[in-house]
Amino acid sequence: MSDSQKNAVIFGLANKRSIAWAIAQKLHADGWRLAITYQNERLEQEAKDLITDLPGSAGFMCDVSSDEQIAGLFEQLKSRYGTLHGLVHSVAFAHAEDLKNEFVNTSREGFRVAHDISVYSLIAVTRAAVPLMTEGGGVVTLSYFGAEKVVPKYNVMGVAKAALEASVRYLASDLGPKNIRVNAVSAGPIKTLAARGISGLSEMLKGHAERAPLRRNVEPAEVGATAAFLLSPGGSGITGETIYVDCSYNIMGF
Repeated sequence: MSDSQKNAVIFGLANKRSIAWAIAQKLHADGWRLAITYQNERLEQEAKDLITDLPGSAGFMCDVSSDEQIAGLFEQLKSRYGTLHGLVHSVAFAHAEDLKNEFVNTSREGFRVAHDISVYSLIAVTRAAVPLMTEGGGVVTLSYFGAEKVVPKYNVMGVAKAALEASVRYLASDLGPKNIRVNAVSAGPIKTLAARGISGLSEMLKGHAERAPLRRNVEPAEVGATAAFLLSPGGSGITGETIYVDCSYNIMGF
């Protein structure tokens, strides 16, 4: 490995439509060496098939709801890479019923699960990465406009994304003295495996394309390029921010 090569770990690869995959492709093209994680054995084969398309990258299983699995993963990363320079958190989950019914009917367990997997996991994996980011580095997570404004049926996930964006700011404040930057990319709606759980996704996509200034929906590669920028020297002065990559749908009143 050359002295200038950067190492990153990417959480949240499910399939070729994953935003995590778009980010991985861009980082690989930019010369990063990647550790790419998938949640479980069910996703393992598809993930490994994809990862082989990125020579030099390696796949690891890690369920981010398990502190033991996170600890085990970072032990492997420490022995294999030594130093990390980037972390991508592209993980979110809420129970299907909590994305269909009224928000007022969110169950206590549904609220807990959405925040544990979609928000706390960012804190957990970032904390585990800090000892390996001895040369500074960057952390990028994925958010959505539903964190800021009401999006019908997005429900508890919107509240979780709001907590995620607040967590980005607090982590940025904590880790800035270590030259570790933490940012969120707020992407427009994309047909990912996770997004398919949101009822009304097709209407959401249609509405975005009609109202966004660019009159279209965002492409995964555009989100990947922005995440890669934030992890690059070009993003060295940016931390604690939520960057919108949604064809600027978010600037419109109606």
